[in-house]
Amino acid sequence: MPRPTGRVLTLLELLQSGGTRTMAELADRLGVDGRTVRRYVDHLLDLDVPVESVRGRYGGYRLAPGYRLPPLMLGDDEALAVLLGLEAGRRTGLTTTEHTASETAAAKIRRVLPRHVAHRLDALLESVAFTDRPGEFDNPNAEILLTVADAVRHCRPVAIRYTDRTDRPSERTLHAYGIVAHAGRWYVTGRDAGIGENRTFRLDRIADARTLPGSFEVPDGPGPAQRVLSGFATADYRHEVTLRIQGTTEQIRTRLPAGVATLEELEAASGEELAPAAGEELEAAAGEGGTPEPWLRVEIRAERLDWLPPVLAALDLPFVIERPSELRDLVLAFADRLAHRARQG
Repeated sequence: MPRPTGRVLTLLELLQSGGTRTMAELADRLGVDGRTVRRYVDHLLDLDVPVESVRGRYGGYRLAPGYRLPPLMLGDDEALAVLLGLEAGRRTGLTTTEHTASETAAAKIRRVLPRHVAHRLDALLESVAFTDRPGEFDNPNAEILLTVADAVRHCRPVAIRYTDRTDRPSERTLHAYGIVAHAGRWYVTGRDAGIGENRTFRLDRIADARTLPGSFEVPDGPGPAQRVLSGFATADYRHEVTLRIQGTTEQIRTRLPAGVATLEELEAASGEELAPAAGEELEAAAGEGGTPEPWLRVEIRAERLDWLPPVLAALDLPFVIERPSELRDLVLAFADRLAHRARQG
C-alpha cells in the first residue's frame, strides 16, 4: 500500500475513535504538515466519508454523528478483545435478544480474522472456563435496555410495564438511578414514584419502557450497585435467618456477600454456646494480638435453607443460630453426615 493511502486510512481510524481531533494532533500522528492533513481530509470527502470541520481555538476535524463506517479496521489485539468480550457476555448471560446479536457480530469479525489469529482465539476459548454456565439466563430486550439507559443518563422518568416473580403485571413510573449487571442478569434500580420507595426491577421482566417528560434529581447515598445488593439481602423470602458469627466483616463476606446477608456488629456477645444441642461452651476466637474478634449479627432471607450448613462450615468461625430452629436441625444433620463419612474413611 503506497504511503499516502496508508496515511489516509490512518486518518480515518483516528477520526473513527471519536471526538474532535485538532490539526496539530493529526499532523503529529501522521507525520505530515497541516496542508497535507487537509489534502487527506479532501480524499475522505471524495469517498463520501462525512468529515466535519470544527472551527475555534480547539477546533479540528471529526466524523459526522451517527455515521457508520463500512470497513471496521481492527488490529489483531483489538479483534481478540472484541471477540472475548462477546463470548464472555454470551456465556455469562449479559447479552440481549437471546445471544443472537453477539453471535452474528462475532461471526462477522471471525470471517475477516487472519487464519493464525483465528486459530489462537479458538485455542484460548477452548481453554477458558466460566463460572456461570451459558443458557441459564433471561435476557432483556435491547430496545428496552437502551430506553432505560437513556432515562438514567438524562434523569428523566420512565413508564414501564412490569411482571413480578408471581406473574402479576403492573404499570409503574420509575425514577431510574442506574443499571446493574449482576450474576448473569440485568437490573434497574430507582424510585418507584407511585409508592414513593426505592425498588429494583429485573430488566427481562419489563415488557415496555417509555420515557416521560420532566426530570428528577438522584439523591445522595449508595450507588446503584450497592442499592441492588442491599435489596437482595432485604427482600421478602420464605425464610428469615438470624445468626451471630464471631469474626471480621471481611471473613464473613467471603462466603456471605452483601447481596446475600446484612451484617451488624454487636457490642457484647461473646462466650455464647454454638447451639443448645452442642452442650459445651464456645471458645472466643482471637484476632491479632490475642484480642477476641467481634461478634456480628447476620441476617439472611432465603427461599431454601439447605445451602447454609455447608456455607457455615466453610466459614470455620464460631456461630450461634438464633432463628429458625429448622436451620439448627439442618446444621446438626450436616455435621452428623460429615462425621459419619469421616469415620468410614
